[in-house]
Amino acid sequence: MFGLGASELIIILVIVVILFGATRLPQIGKGIGEAIKNFKKASSEPDEIDVTPKNKTEGAEAGKESKS
Repeated sequence: MFGLGASELIIILVIVVILFGATRLPQIGKGIGEAIKNFKKASSEPDEIDVTPKNKTEGAEAGKESKS
């Protein structure tokens, strides 16, 4: 798709190492991995609080009971 060969990837890797430093790269990779893991976990779990009424009749009955 982008037409990146081995030499282009090596050049990109060298630029990244120069920008961030070799000691910082594992920390960046770990942070990205944790972010992806947390995103997948959050997208697969159901919502903790569901405030949607189940149907209209239950909401009307609850309102009548509280007014009495």
